[in-house]
Amino acid sequence: MSRRRITSPFRSRSLPRFAAVLAAATAAVCAVPALVVAPAASAAPIPLPYHHDVLPYLGHWAPDADADALGGRRGDHLTITVTRSGSDRTDGRFELYCHPRGGNHFDVRRACDRLDRMTRWGKDAFAPVPQGAQCTMMYGGPARAHVTGRWAGRPVNADFRRTNGCEIERWSRFEPMLPSTVS
Repeated sequence: MSRRRITSPFRSRSLPRFAAVLAAATAAVCAVPALVVAPAASAAPIPLPYHHDVLPYLGHWAPDADADALGGRRGDHLTITVTRSGSDRTDGRFELYCHPRGGNHFDVRRACDRLDRMTRWGKDAFAPVPQGAQCTMMYGGPARAHVTGRWAGRPVNADFRRTNGCEIERWSRFEPMLPSTVS
């Protein structure tokens, strides 16, 4: 009776061949999803988010001493005009500078921090309530505000009123840049 010898792929002679076959099979399996996804992924570049902390080091915003050299540009700047808010302290025209912070706004630090949290890449934080939005019919008082300037590299020209639920909510999102009102 002859003994049959069982060959194992792990024998020393066939081990390199087995490893090569295994590596080729693994590469083929891993390459299929990459080929399917690659055309969609390369169709458009991925935008990088706007980040205020990096820009001063890139030379986009100059400190006060160099502001004239760049045409008076320095950080984000908004002019906020508030009327009929119910308080003499918060009615008036205010200058708000962020990055670096400054101006005569009644709460510079909190206003800049709030605006930073609201800023999203590709979104207009100051966008008005969409046309045709279904809003509750409530009156939030006679307060009005007009905001102009530049924020996150974009021009701003926005009006704020408290004439319905949507506008009241929009105003509230911008507190403390806009004052809390006395209704």
